[in-house]
Amino acid sequence: MNEKALRAQLRKFMGWHEAHVDWKSAVAKLAPKQRGVRPAGSPHSAWELLEHARLAQRDILEFCRNPKHVSPPWPSGYWPATPAPANEAAWNKSAKGFFADMEALGKLASDPKIDLLKPIGHGSGQTILRELLLAADHNSYHLGQFVLVGRLLGDWPEH
Repeated sequence: MNEKALRAQLRKFMGWHEAHVDWKSAVAKLAPKQRGVRPAGSPHSAWELLEHARLAQRDILEFCRNPKHVSPPWPSGYWPATPAPANEAAWNKSAKGFFADMEALGKLASDPKIDLLKPIGHGSGQTILRELLLAADHNSYHLGQFVLVGRLLGDWPEH
């Protein structure tokens, strides 16, 4: 195994955008007036999806780096209380935090001092590799929902 190549690919995977739109582009494309709207047939607004992705990703990151971290209660600790952000500042804070945590996960992937396959000491068998893949998978799933919400609201180009 070429560990350096694996680490580079994992880091890249955190902000993946080769086969589809990335989170930064998706967040930038959505009109502010649409952020808190749940389109017909959708259980979530763009705000709920962004904030949920941020909260879950933060939990994964903190689990990886902080042995004293306590995960929030499920499901209330992983979803915002309202479909719309309180204001523009709340949206911006969520997006900024999400992207900062995504970068921090990428740095974990790149750090040669971190054994990707060693079980995390305070976990129950999880590894950093598993957590990185979990974060990437979870983010990708909700990014697809985010794009769909934009399309259902008529606020997303077809191509």
